[in-house]
Amino acid sequence: MMKASFKARYEPDKAAAASTISINAGDFKLRASLTDATIVNGPSLNGLAIAVEKPGFFIVDYNVPKKDIRFQFMNSVRVAEKPLNLTYIHSKGDGRTILDGALVIDSGNKVSANHVLGTVNTKLKYTYVHEGLTTFEPSYDLGKNAWDFAVTRKVYGDDVFRATYQTSAKNLGLEWNRSSKQNGSFKITASVNLAEERKIPKLCAETIWDFEM
Repeated sequence: MMKASFKARYEPDKAAAASTISINAGDFKLRASLTDATIVNGPSLNGLAIAVEKPGFFIVDYNVPKKDIRFQFMNSVRVAEKPLNLTYIHSKGDGRTILDGALVIDSGNKVSANHVLGTVNTKLKYTYVHEGLTTFEPSYDLGKNAWDFAVTRKVYGDDVFRATYQTSAKNLGLEWNRSSKQNGSFKITASVNLAEERKIPKLCAETIWDFEM
């Protein structure tokens, strides 16, 4: 089966588009992604990326114009009868290695950690889901010594509202997301920096259409 998706992004000063095509090949998925830079001003390799994925095990991404390859390996083990999901990510271009772990305590509670090897960049996050509708996500960045907060609420089935606040940058964000197989999906975001004297919100809208062939 072949799946394709098209995403358009609109901002007051610019617009962009991207598309993805994925093909199931047994236990593997083959994926190609491109942006408007690939076709604007004639076909080129700009914005083109290809990937091979075995769901739940590994993903290998190759950025064609940058000649950069990224490896991602996933595994799951049990700790005190609780699933611990582990992810190892390494990018050859910048040499960065990321370790990510998430311990699922139960259906409503999860703790996770993210660390960039060789740096002080470590983030800890606790996720609490209340009655399957509201999600609270406080997180702490050890490198910045700062807290971030996020609250997500599902309403009317397909609609999701999300609010975020980054204490270090004093950025407040609001998001409205709707996912629909019949009518496509869209996302509208607004963000404002409360530290700025002129608190002008930045607006962005995205639309996504998925197709199966």
